[in-house]
Amino acid sequence: MENIMQPVMPHPLSHLPVQRDYLSAEELADISATYAQVRANPACFDTPELMQGFPPDPEQIVNWGNWMTPPFNRWAYPNIERIRPMVPVRRGKLPPSTLPVKADAQNINTIRFDSVCGEEVSVAEHLAASRCDSFIVLQRGEVLLESYFNGQQPEDRHIMFSVTKSLIGVIAEQVIAEGKMKEDTLAGDIIPELAGSAYADATVREVMDMAVGISYTEKYDDPDSESSIFGYACGFLPAPEQYRHLASLYDFLPTLKKRGEHGGLFHYVTATTEVLAWLVERSTNISCAEHLGKVFAELGCEQDGLFTADPKGRNVTGAGSAWTLRDLARFAQLLLNKGKLDGKQLLADGVVDAIAQGADPAIYAANTDFSAWLPDFSYRSQWYVLNKDTQAMMACGICGQYIYIDFPSQVVIVRQASLPEATPALDFDTPNMFRQIVATLNK
Repeated sequence: MENIMQPVMPHPLSHLPVQRDYLSAEELADISATYAQVRANPACFDTPELMQGFPPDPEQIVNWGNWMTPPFNRWAYPNIERIRPMVPVRRGKLPPSTLPVKADAQNINTIRFDSVCGEEVSVAEHLAASRCDSFIVLQRGEVLLESYFNGQQPEDRHIMFSVTKSLIGVIAEQVIAEGKMKEDTLAGDIIPELAGSAYADATVREVMDMAVGISYTEKYDDPDSESSIFGYACGFLPAPEQYRHLASLYDFLPTLKKRGEHGGLFHYVTATTEVLAWLVERSTNISCAEHLGKVFAELGCEQDGLFTADPKGRNVTGAGSAWTLRDLARFAQLLLNKGKLDGKQLLADGVVDAIAQGADPAIYAANTDFSAWLPDFSYRSQWYVLNKDTQAMMACGICGQYIYIDFPSQVVIVRQASLPEATPALDFDTPNMFRQIVATLNK
């Protein structure tokens, strides 16, 4: 019988590096030591022994109780459909589209950038240190680099955690462009079940931009914090007895209470994306998986996408989608092309521009936990947006999941990873690496 534990959330479902405004000397030393390890042995963090044999040895089994805990997460993230119930995002009937490979492409792996630890680091070294499972770089629609690590295959669908939020943000903008939802409508007017909650008097736009005043503690060593309870309600981990009455996100979201006023702030809360998805679904009577399926079915994808399902079968839209590397690259390329593919407008004209215009950087900067990690960015429609010296959009999920789109250079980057922590100091280097790749390609 499997050992299904009752653990506390091992790391946040929020996402990012890292809730601090500086890195300690110890953290910087740890980053340097990690790079030294991979220089000595680039495969030192691989875990080929997990889930091998018929049956596997008990200590190598990955299950519901340990899938988010290292080293088991290294196997679990590219194999999420073997851990949790899933809702498919159908790929459609088109044959897979071609991702042409650029002949004589520059060697991306050897590009070097300045690490926060004070060393010059190569792309290859950072990918190994950050437990990268797959990585792709495209420019002008051509593949410059595509790599897989730790046993991941091109057909594997890797969980993307909070990158999922950004996909939902695109769908929300699309639904607004179609006139099926309005930015200034109150969430409680669309979803009466939210009456009395933090979201009842928040506008759709405030929900989209994480500008909701809410009492929500992201404290992951506390099994009674809102963030831990979210993890139980969405089915990511087994719920303790006292929380089993919250058998779905539909039960959990109305329990969250208001604190402060809405608007003029950036307060990152995964539950807020779940409310945004609920607004989309209630406004259209179509699930977010189906909305995304309409888009992905036109891209020539290679595999169905997946959403983890909560105990009542609802898509986990704040953290639960899984995709192949190449299919995410196809979607990112669509965004780079402002929603157009082969002359056909798959997303309404203006949807991508509405996101890429960003929001007031001063609002984002006021949240120093985030602006220390991404200075000069803003946050709009579930995307991190940069409009200083370039125009770029970034999606990010815990443990190293990223989409990065730079419009002037026409560069798309997707990374899938299985870092041992949600928001390690090492991941401060990742956006720096992306920007150095872009800068080098622009020379």
